[in-house]
Amino acid sequence: MTGKTKTMRRWIVFTLAGTLWIQPVVELGLPASSLLATQTAAAASTTKLDESYITSGAKLLQYRYKTTRSGRSVNVLADVVRVDLQNPYVNLDVMTGKGGKFTTRQSVEGMAQETKAVAGVNGDYFNTSAEGVPMGAQVSDGVLMSSPSQLTGMYAFGVTKSGTPMIEQFTFEGKVTAQDGSTFDLAGINQASYMTEPDKTYSHMNKMYIYTDAWKATERPANSSTTPTEVLVENGVITQISANKTIQEAVPTGAYILRAHGTAAKYIQQHMAVGQKVTTDYSLRVKSTGKTVDPSDLKMMIGGHTILVDGGKPSSFSRSVSSIGGNRARTAVGYSQDGRYAYVIAVEDNDNSAGMSLSELQDFMTSIGVWKGLNLDGGGSTTLVSRPLGEDKATLAFETEYGGTTQRSVVNGLGVYTTAPQGSVKGFSISGPKQLLLGQTATYSAKGYDTYYNPIKNDAIKPTWKAGNSNIKWTGDQFQAVKSGTAKVTATSNGISTSMNVEVVGAEAIQSLTPASKTASLQAGTTISVPVTATLKNGSSLTIAPEMLNWQFVGFKGTVKGDQLTINSVDKDATVGYAIARYDGFSTMIVLGTGGAQASTWEDFENTGYDISFLGNPSNVTGSASIVQGADDHASSKVLQLSYDMTAGTAKKYAYAQFNGTSGKALTAGSSSMSLDVYSDQSYNWLRGEVADANGKTVYIDIAKSLNWKGWKTLNVDLSGLNIAYPAKLKRLYVVNVEEGQDERAATGMIQIDNIKLTGATQAPSFTNPTGSLAMTVGKKTATLNGQAQSIDAAPMLKDSATYIPVKYIVDAFGGQANWDQSNQRVTILRAGQLIDLTVGQKNYVQNGRLQSSSVAPVIVSGRTLVPLRLVSEQLGLNVKWDQTTKTITIQS
Repeated sequence: MTGKTKTMRRWIVFTLAGTLWIQPVVELGLPASSLLATQTAAAASTTKLDESYITSGAKLLQYRYKTTRSGRSVNVLADVVRVDLQNPYVNLDVMTGKGGKFTTRQSVEGMAQETKAVAGVNGDYFNTSAEGVPMGAQVSDGVLMSSPSQLTGMYAFGVTKSGTPMIEQFTFEGKVTAQDGSTFDLAGINQASYMTEPDKTYSHMNKMYIYTDAWKATERPANSSTTPTEVLVENGVITQISANKTIQEAVPTGAYILRAHGTAAKYIQQHMAVGQKVTTDYSLRVKSTGKTVDPSDLKMMIGGHTILVDGGKPSSFSRSVSSIGGNRARTAVGYSQDGRYAYVIAVEDNDNSAGMSLSELQDFMTSIGVWKGLNLDGGGSTTLVSRPLGEDKATLAFETEYGGTTQRSVVNGLGVYTTAPQGSVKGFSISGPKQLLLGQTATYSAKGYDTYYNPIKNDAIKPTWKAGNSNIKWTGDQFQAVKSGTAKVTATSNGISTSMNVEVVGAEAIQSLTPASKTASLQAGTTISVPVTATLKNGSSLTIAPEMLNWQFVGFKGTVKGDQLTINSVDKDATVGYAIARYDGFSTMIVLGTGGAQASTWEDFENTGYDISFLGNPSNVTGSASIVQGADDHASSKVLQLSYDMTAGTAKKYAYAQFNGTSGKALTAGSSSMSLDVYSDQSYNWLRGEVADANGKTVYIDIAKSLNWKGWKTLNVDLSGLNIAYPAKLKRLYVVNVEEGQDERAATGMIQIDNIKLTGATQAPSFTNPTGSLAMTVGKKTATLNGQAQSIDAAPMLKDSATYIPVKYIVDAFGGQANWDQSNQRVTILRAGQLIDLTVGQKNYVQNGRLQSSSVAPVIVSGRTLVPLRLVSEQLGLNVKWDQTTKTITIQS
């Protein structure tokens, strides 16, 4: 909504980069000492994982922060750009929007590439519902671009031209002097409208602000019931006065506009005229000391939120943090005790990292040497870009909280810049994947850098490649992972060699394997989504493509192609099937049962026979819902089209396509999943469904958390965990533009929906294993099964206070399978939905895709494999009794 004048209502609700902030808030007027951290960080450890140069004077340091939450250990990844403020070839500066202008907003990566920053993070908080300007002070190369808002407890980070860092609260002081010698106080520079603290007055009421050519929009904010008067000043001379109305143009280059309300507007009418001279004078003042700071003495300054660290210790929060709590992605900045180093910090919140609370962030900052530090905008805004050695551009360093490479557009960022001259060749770096699966191939490249760690032309670098050890091999044009462990990729050129470590992920690195589908219907023709997620022992995760797994099918015959397993035929009399997948021997399983229904078309919109209508919420959300011919490859089909316009209204906005008025259309009873074709407009809005069930409960179906693609896509939605009571009806499908980060999503757009299919619930597999009683005695090769004596070829034994038995006789007696893998010394037991892998001599075992640990390990005695009795029998659901006198084991089912 850039460029639109705000109404008085807009003064009350702010969104700080996606976090709702309701004014007034009483506690914002409290002194800093009373705003204590609400959560104390648990005992934690910080480990440096990697360190690499970005440029001379700047390094990228990567850390793992390990802590405990609710009794569980969690891992957090944090990335720190450490900048040497005494290095003559590196500078910190503020990156601003597009073209260095306010009201334009841009991703951190976009700003970094536009300004040629070698690294950067997102910066100040901003009102996402306003024009797009920072809330705090901003100085770039001695020019004050925005003044600090009059808000309690907001700190800013700056660096003087002599290289001295500072973190303080600042106030703005300024005045305008007319040609007649009269003066009027200036309230600020390039600010959006807001409510001041602690007096809770309208920021622009009876005030005068300067808007410079850094403000790109043609309109400026008006948060007052009065009409503004504007004065255009060029070269120190008034060239235009617009009484009681705005000047309908952007600020010309080198000029500025005085925007005045109320008594400030009256001052202009009484003391200024076109052709007269006017001067302005302003400065910043340190709130704690009263010291005046001339912006021209600063290299840069960027605003932030609460102070986090002071004197090398966690500080009390300087303002309320209730709206920015939780474990989130975080951005912060600080400096060392001697003032030499600045630390630019980004905490990850993604599949590999659990985010941080503010108290954890304080703990982490002190652990890496931060003496004084403050909080910058976090959550969905947190973004770090960094230029790898030898590369020309800074690129995204990790997945954002939005997911993948999606970046929020922000008003400014903190950038790192190099001023070093061209140096001589120092070396080259290797780029390519740092993690490979067994059998995977990858291509690597080498790029050169000079003595200042800046990129050089690679014409002279024609490396020869070799594998540093046997874990990886060079095939002539790429490397292939052949054995698990740490591999080394080495390149040599002009007598210079460099290497990069690559982790080849094997079974020993895995904590669990989880298939995309854990159960499915055992029917010929059924297709099952079968990508498998591997969770590693270090807390990270990765997806293993089905073709990289070894598959075993029990009870059916099937094929795996792409991400799908297709059941070709079911074995005669089979009521249960198992799809067992192994990666480097580590197993997981999908259990298939009979009774599952095939997917059937619920609605294809060819002959609806009922009404489909549009509803907007709030009422000023407009649009339409209708049956039309489909777009692109659905052009020959009729589809449901939902068009929406959410430019009006505030807070969450909804555009509904309603089925059969307010009645809805009946769902197939017992539906376990839904699939539908969706044409997305890449709006990043949220697509949902609403169901009314038999208990009068409203059930919401999350179809797509983010419409982040363009064109058609088939989506599969799991309904089994929604506890829908049937009979139930689907009342509507709808698009939501949620309030958080609303400015990042399209307010207008169109989606289409086709081929909605429902699949009935799969019945739980019915296991019909034999029941009875099996008795064996330690040291004896006889057993009694249901009262009948029989010979066994290996006797149970006692070892290390544990009883060992030959597992063959358990599965013979109580059903299941036991298989022996000689090459891997592994026993695999399959019974009643349980898959257990035990390895001779190892206490760790795998059960249903998860690594478990036992106090004892399987052994081989006289050529027979014996397994721990209690471990196996209890995991298989059997009861064990031990008679100490006779040393008899009785197993019952």
